[in-house]
Amino acid sequence: MEQIVSRDGTAIGYRRSGAGPPLLLVHGTTADHRRWSDVSPHFEAHFTVHAMDRRGRGASGDSPEYHLMREAEDVAAVVEAAWERAGEPVAILAHSYGAVCSLEAALLTDRISRLILYEPPIPIGPSIYPPGTPDRMQALVLRGEWEAALETFMREVVRMPEHDLEAYRRLPMWNIRILLAPTIPRELVVERYLLFKAEKYAGLQIPVLLLLGSDSSPLFRQAIEALDAALPNSAVVILPGQQHTAMDTAPELFVREALQFLRFSDSDG
Repeated sequence: MEQIVSRDGTAIGYRRSGAGPPLLLVHGTTADHRRWSDVSPHFEAHFTVHAMDRRGRGASGDSPEYHLMREAEDVAAVVEAAWERAGEPVAILAHSYGAVCSLEAALLTDRISRLILYEPPIPIGPSIYPPGTPDRMQALVLRGEWEAALETFMREVVRMPEHDLEAYRRLPMWNIRILLAPTIPRELVVERYLLFKAEKYAGLQIPVLLLLGSDSSPLFRQAIEALDAALPNSAVVILPGQQHTAMDTAPELFVREALQFLRFSDSDG
């Protein structure tokens, strides 16, 4: 793992692999850079992949006071480091809360070439979770019941069906996600840090791909529709039969759509 220092002095770690133009992978809640392990080889064939650990996990540090904008600055810092090494703009593929961080980072740096945002939980209209969910999860974390907190997140926020949750528990990343459970509650209250204003993104001219699972929560659909209306150069792709984790449940579909937008395909030499 390599590290750079973000604007507030926090060390941010990332893993660099592959060869080609720079691509930054930004994970979502309950994950670190390893959440991309199954799909990374497809991107490494075309890109120098930078898979970062967002602050508070893995090779990255943290700060006493949390704010979404510190995370946006972290993403921008990795982008700047990748740009300086490659001498060309950086594409970003970001998932869930990491997509929110990446969208805000795109307002901080002009070194981004393309942006893929998979179901960012932009606070539009109703909350994406039942009343009291963050507080109940925080109470579970404080009692040391981290797995119960993670299951609460999957059921009440991601709204993952029980059969999918059972399969998810068998994945190698499940135990890693349990260890990251303490970072979940602060990310659920994104509305404390971000007030969605469409006009803020009017000048963001880079191409943006918005990915949405056809079976995902209507709240994700509302966020995607609002972003598509706000962004001047965006497109929406629906992933049929998928919800919030198509990179796990339909990796070939996920990779194909991402590479197509990035102007590569798995068959390219």
